[in-house]
Amino acid sequence: MAAINVENLAYSYPGLEAGQTVRVFENLNLQIEQGTFVAILGSNGSGKSTLAKHFNAILLPNGGKCYVYGMDTADEELLIPVRRSVGMVFQNPDNQIVANVVEEDVAFAPENLGVASPMIRHRVDNALKQVGMYHYRTHAPHLLSGGQKQRIAIAGVIAMEPKCIVLDEPTAMLDPKGRREVMETVSRLNREKGITVVLITHHMDEAAKADRVVVIHRGVVRADGVPEEVFADIDYMHELGLAAPETVELCHELNKLGFELPLNLLETEDCAEALYRALGGN
Repeated sequence: MAAINVENLAYSYPGLEAGQTVRVFENLNLQIEQGTFVAILGSNGSGKSTLAKHFNAILLPNGGKCYVYGMDTADEELLIPVRRSVGMVFQNPDNQIVANVVEEDVAFAPENLGVASPMIRHRVDNALKQVGMYHYRTHAPHLLSGGQKQRIAIAGVIAMEPKCIVLDEPTAMLDPKGRREVMETVSRLNREKGITVVLITHHMDEAAKADRVVVIHRGVVRADGVPEEVFADIDYMHELGLAAPETVELCHELNKLGFELPLNLLETEDCAEALYRALGGN
């Protein structure tokens, strides 16, 4: 079943001058299956964040269609069902935190959706447990670390019980520990709860953890496949202004020196093992 289906999507932003527009997409097609973990990559200005906002009807197509679980995002009567189905997590968690107590913040979205109070209590507790923040439920959000705040933002989305979560560069403002916390949470939600995850990121090591990587360049899908295949074409990634995970970049540079290392090694341990063997280890 398709969670998201984009058909011939066209979108343009208003330009600086009257009557001027800046085209982002003209004929974009993309399908994301329910229960998958998809990373969308692209250099600055590629259109990846603009695309993500179509999945939650924050933006509407100028042409073509975007369907969320079969619902047309351009249909005003379907706006609430669409946003119940697809939750959004943005780059800065401070922009999504609206209350002075963690559990009240997580309850905000379901309250606005009209969920009954007893069910809200259940949803809030369950969401906080899923992101490992239940013991912080009575804390003030502004006293938490960046990674903890982002997990609270994710819990707020989970409390809406969406089928899909779209994360737009959720770790861009976090330190390595916070990035790791968020990625572990996202991966677990996909793996254990079957929630569809769409991750917009510029961190290649995060994208490497996805089931599928989609690369967008100037509003066009330029690569689409499993991470091992997409990143192995490292020269093409560089041509698009992107890097590959550090393990792939290392093997690529060593191959220039005469090694013959595979370029589909995404885990540090696998890369180290291959290098050990190349150096004559048994």
